Amino acid sequence: MTVYDKARAYIYRCARPIDLALFKYYFEGGSGDDVITALSAYQNPDGGFGNALEADNFNPNSLPLGVWKATEYIREVGGISPSHPIIKGILRYLDSGDGFNAEHNQWMNTVPSSNDYPCAVWWKYSDGGSDYRYNPTAALAGFIIRYAEKGSDIYNKGVQLAKEAAEWFIANAPVEQHIARCFITMYEDCKAAENMPFDADALMSTIDEVVDKSICRDPARWYEYLPRPSAFISSRDSRFYNDGLEEACRAECEFLKAKQDPDGSYYVPWTWGNDYKEWNVAEVWCRAYATINNMRFLKAFDGLE
Repeated sequence: MTVYDKARAYIYRCARPIDLALFKYYFEGGSGDDVITALSAYQNPDGGFGNALEADNFNPNSLPLGVWKATEYIREVGGISPSHPIIKGILRYLDSGDGFNAEHNQWMNTVPSSNDYPCAVWWKYSDGGSDYRYNPTAALAGFIIRYAEKGSDIYNKGVQLAKEAAEWFIANAPVEQHIARCFITMYEDCKAAENMPFDADALMSTIDEVVDKSICRDPARWYEYLPRPSAFISSRDSRFYNDGLEEACRAECEFLKAKQDPDGSYYVPWTWGNDYKEWNVAEVWCRAYATINNMRFLKAFDGLE
């Protein structure tokens, strides 16, 4: 069996319906509508998302983290109509103030209710507040600008937050990879909406520097929790792909072909750091999602031949 054949078998055996739909979308001519239909199962009546859509947090309640993850799936399939019920629900949740800290003017990275459910240690809420570094606020602000009605209260809030976020990022870079990704998606959504309420050139110049410095180019360290090229680059058309990263991308292809586990999946370089047995389930889901991303990278840079 080829690398792809083994990966496909694992996805069909072990992936959640939403990730199976995503795999079919990328590799088998599947419909983005099927991904969105699967996504809708995770949406709560208040429009928010929980229910372990983010696999490392089993909190069923709506939380900013869950909404951010939902927006990522929407981006995966190229976006959907602003009139779609899922979009309307997300905007309703974001406009509700739930999970939003007015003092910091940001959505919370962790919320108190997560302490009542199995989750990774980094999603546990600790007394004193959340981690206010625009993760996920920057990504959510961009989403609002892309999908909300111009001039509405939530739209104006998104514009304000995006402006403040960009100013913070430029002043505080470098930042870790997850924060950087939030700013990349904010920029992309604002670009799609043709509304950049910040110095776009300064922001992207800073993002370019952060990404270039963040990518680990040493294959010997790629089993650590460090960003490989694929963390930021999904195709040769990526703005982050350049002559200096050609060798690293080729090396990652060889790494992925050599390091695939016998079952077709890929090791994930983290654990929850506690005794919750649910991690055994979450790890399978995380492996499936990682496998999809790895096959996408191989398809883009090696052809999966």
